[in-house]
Amino acid sequence: MSERVSAISASASLSLDRRRFLTTSAALAAGLGAPSLLGTRKALAAGLKTVRFSEAVHNLGYINLYVGMHAGIFKKNGLDMQVSAAGGDTQTFAAVLGGSADFAIGDATMAQISRENGGPGVVVGTVVQRAHYFGVSKTLEPITDPKGFKGLKIVTSPEPNTNYSVAKRLLEKAGMKVGVDATIVPVNPGTEIAAMLAGQADIAIAYQPSVAAAEAQGAKVVFDFSNYIGPFCNTGIMVLPTTIQKDPEMVQALVTSFEEASRKTYADPAFSKEVARKEFPDLPGEVVDKAIDAELKYLIPAQSVITKTDQWANLMEMQVYLGNAKGSVPFDQIIDNSFAEKAIASLK
Repeated sequence: MSERVSAISASASLSLDRRRFLTTSAALAAGLGAPSLLGTRKALAAGLKTVRFSEAVHNLGYINLYVGMHAGIFKKNGLDMQVSAAGGDTQTFAAVLGGSADFAIGDATMAQISRENGGPGVVVGTVVQRAHYFGVSKTLEPITDPKGFKGLKIVTSPEPNTNYSVAKRLLEKAGMKVGVDATIVPVNPGTEIAAMLAGQADIAIAYQPSVAAAEAQGAKVVFDFSNYIGPFCNTGIMVLPTTIQKDPEMVQALVTSFEEASRKTYADPAFSKEVARKEFPDLPGEVVDKAIDAELKYLIPAQSVITKTDQWANLMEMQVYLGNAKGSVPFDQIIDNSFAEKAIASLK
């Protein structure tokens, strides 16, 4: 999730650029996103463990996180969540590498790339279980076949963000060449809808609540990536093995909180909408409600924090296909489901 990263045009250099970014930005990230001293003192006074938590971007795909915070689930489990938005997938994992965050949620491919290059990284849970992107347009009719993207200008976030990756994979799997048969127009994350509405593209690949906001302005969803791709570890909880070794109780408390929050998101949609309205106060309430309805309808937030093999396989298939990762680290070496399994057992 990429305010400080330039778009990368050549896919052959993408993996190298991502790896360089992860290593060179870690030092910078070490000085960013640290919780305030006041917040830390308050947490200590309340007997809570301060958790420095980085989210790639603030969006409704992460509703489980926000539900857990507003419902007091993290605090109940002894955690004071200090959450900051990093601005992109690469930056959020760089915050973990650099030591300014204990955990990060974003494209879990970042941990895979780190491991493939001799670095650290473990995925201890899933937060978004489907590709939470929709094709939105004011001019197009619904697209039922990926070949229907031929000749279109498609606006997404820049590489290496996931909505760029899913768009590129869709085009190439349909036998099209990016830049020849269809054009991808990269813009800053979160501005995809505005670019489409301004006429820079025929269709925007975007996520909630931006999609619902666009619908309120006359646009409509014309393609659904969640069903096109199927089970998909769109967003994982990433952590360093040293953190697990040093404080397994904190890791367990966090994963247990996400499991409980995941269940509450689906069990109490009215509360999820209430939380979403608080997290996105600048949007009309009815727009936010519609966004949550879509999130739950398409099963986008994780229903359980455990990372399933088919979710991970679909993510790796896409990233290997695009050349972003080698897929050389086995599932049971990059995924640690032990905390999720304990969480599920404790909440039965």
